[in-house]
Amino acid sequence: MRKRKQRFNRLLRATPAVLYLACATNLAAVRVQDPPARPAAPAVTREVTDETGRKVRVPAVVRRIVSLAPSLTETVYALGAQERLVGVTDYCDYPAEARSKAKVGGAVTPSIEHIVALKPDLVLAQAHGMNRRETVEALERLDIPVFTTSARTVEELLGSVERLADVMGAAERGAVLLADLRARLAGLARRLEGRTPRKVFFVVWYEPLISVGPQTFLADALRRAGAQSVVETSQDWPQVNLEELLRLQPEFLVFASSHTEGVARTVESLREQRGWRALEAIQKKRIAGISDAVNRPGPRLLDAIEQLARQLHPEAFPGVAP
Repeated sequence: MRKRKQRFNRLLRATPAVLYLACATNLAAVRVQDPPARPAAPAVTREVTDETGRKVRVPAVVRRIVSLAPSLTETVYALGAQERLVGVTDYCDYPAEARSKAKVGGAVTPSIEHIVALKPDLVLAQAHGMNRRETVEALERLDIPVFTTSARTVEELLGSVERLADVMGAAERGAVLLADLRARLAGLARRLEGRTPRKVFFVVWYEPLISVGPQTFLADALRRAGAQSVVETSQDWPQVNLEELLRLQPEFLVFASSHTEGVARTVESLREQRGWRALEAIQKKRIAGISDAVNRPGPRLLDAIEQLARQLHPEAFPGVAP
């Protein structure tokens, strides 16, 4: 009896260690289950209306942007959002830094595959011949939001800048940019007030000869610069024969180029051609060469407008080089 009691006491003294070992062994054998993962919170979006009237859901915070037009790329840079710009077209060459961005192809036929690979949460497009509706619809089917601009006047261009600033979350930078552009336009209007507009022919292309219609942003840019196109048509980009141009006899021919020497070479070439030699503007060397920024409805358009105004109305800019 005494021996039995001693064995029982020894068992009691050993129990804590035995129990600990048993518990540890059992816990190791049991698969520990992590708590179920919470579903990812849906991205916060908001609905906006683009300039073609489409309802678009865009992220509340835009982080990755693809631009499908050179003017839109320039606007992104002007708004200080270039770090979020992950893709551009082959023709987005200003500023120079834009050339190093990933390319998605041409503006008219960009690669949908390349755009998707860049994982944008916002694509910027431009209506009126730059980007096709088919491109916008293809991206829509892939749930990629596309905001399209549709400016036809300088004032509408300013509205586009304001809306893009809002969509990209750059409203503060946009307000500063818009204030500067409006101040420059107002100053230009004061200088040109009361002056007779110059009759001009804007040469978009000369083989074949193409100019601008009155409902384009280019025609409005001409008006802001104190000019009026001699071409009257309902077409946006009318083709004009040389005989008609000779009949119209504009005071100035206006050329746009990224290089001044390019305009000079073009004019010298035209001067050797019989029909062009008969133009008074050629004979009197009334040629206005301006930056090709005039072809892009973006913030730099104001630079080209001021440049043209100085050449057409030098008397309004005393002490300022044309």
